[in-house]
Amino acid sequence: MGKFLVPLFGLAALSLVGWNGYRALVQEQPGLPLAESAEAVVQERLPTEPGDWHGKINYMILDEHMAALAARPEMAGLAVAIIEDDEIRFVHTYGVTDKSTGEQVVPQTVFRWASVSKGAAGSLAAKLSKEGKLNLDATLNHWKTSLVLPGDAMSRITLAQLLSHQTGLTKNAYDRKLEDGESPGLLRAQLGTAPLQCVPGTCHSYQNIAFDAASEILGQAAGSLYAAAVEKQLFEPLGMKSAQFGMVGLTGADSWARPHRGDEVRTLSESYWRLPAAAGVSSNIVDMARWLRAQMGANKDVLSGEMLALVHAPLIKTKRVYSGDLARALVEPSYGLGWRNFTYNGRRLIGHSGAVDGYRATIIFDPAARTGVVAMWNSDWGVPFRIPFAALDSYYGQSAKKPAAKDWLDLSDLPPPKPVKPSLHN
Repeated sequence: MGKFLVPLFGLAALSLVGWNGYRALVQEQPGLPLAESAEAVVQERLPTEPGDWHGKINYMILDEHMAALAARPEMAGLAVAIIEDDEIRFVHTYGVTDKSTGEQVVPQTVFRWASVSKGAAGSLAAKLSKEGKLNLDATLNHWKTSLVLPGDAMSRITLAQLLSHQTGLTKNAYDRKLEDGESPGLLRAQLGTAPLQCVPGTCHSYQNIAFDAASEILGQAAGSLYAAAVEKQLFEPLGMKSAQFGMVGLTGADSWARPHRGDEVRTLSESYWRLPAAAGVSSNIVDMARWLRAQMGANKDVLSGEMLALVHAPLIKTKRVYSGDLARALVEPSYGLGWRNFTYNGRRLIGHSGAVDGYRATIIFDPAARTGVVAMWNSDWGVPFRIPFAALDSYYGQSAKKPAAKDWLDLSDLPPPKPVKPSLHN
């Protein structure tokens, strides 16, 4: 994150620095050198070709379905990686980084994680807790933050409850103001007079601005800026060289996916990068797969079994995730420290999805089977959220329950794509 150690300024100093100063610290540093063990991870051979795809999952059929999905006009580019039985068995990319240029997506193409980033905040919190540097059960008034909650909630809501969205605020409070350019720190201070959805601590109400107060708290506990702590303690030891915070973590890559809405290439907005704990991470699909393996216990020197049990444990019941058949298939939904839990065909799954303008991302895994899927794409279309469940159904070898495995990526109910008019620029 930087080639120097950033001292712990505390909230007052961070306020003096302001967002522009913080952004400069976070975005303009190229990243610390990787350790030798991480370099060894980077050099591993990746299963990017059909001849490399072996396992219980029928990768050839899955690839055909994803290729058809990626060819839809709603899509631009898509990157998918699958971990099966604790091994990376599948890495493949589809489509383009930019419809205006036709540049192809490759495994090194960087996409945005969006709200999948929340799992990094939860993981750092669990790590710091198990190392004795932070008390997850301490109330929020224990730390200096820009967050103000209504009434006496700051003295009743714990850090664990903040990370599991139990503030009681209405869903996505003040996100629109953030998108309009208002300061996240000032917006957090204004939440003290915001309307409540429930009594704080009694329900799950998804947040971004309030959740990102965790970046202030975890930075204080780690003794550095939050982004630097995540990169130093998590991403670098895991060999995740492309995983970075801030806009330059995306646009500074040799290959990066432009945001799309249909055929329109969207203009990048800084708004959600200003919430590093809630939505600040970008990486390529290979590093996201490394992150998935670590969440399934492959790197106990970085994230121990105790840490993972703490971060993934369900803390509060939630409403259904997604919509339609997929929402009905995922029962008993709950939320932990930046991670969702649900039951799918009798199996406990863990994961999270993310969405910002022109980007979507998802990470879903079965911790008992040590099998899961990561996917990122540069469009607003929601159908690719079904990809992990198609892969898991193939792994489980059962498609009798409705909707069947083959149905998750069945596009026959969609109108056929309109013929593409030849471009004068091609």
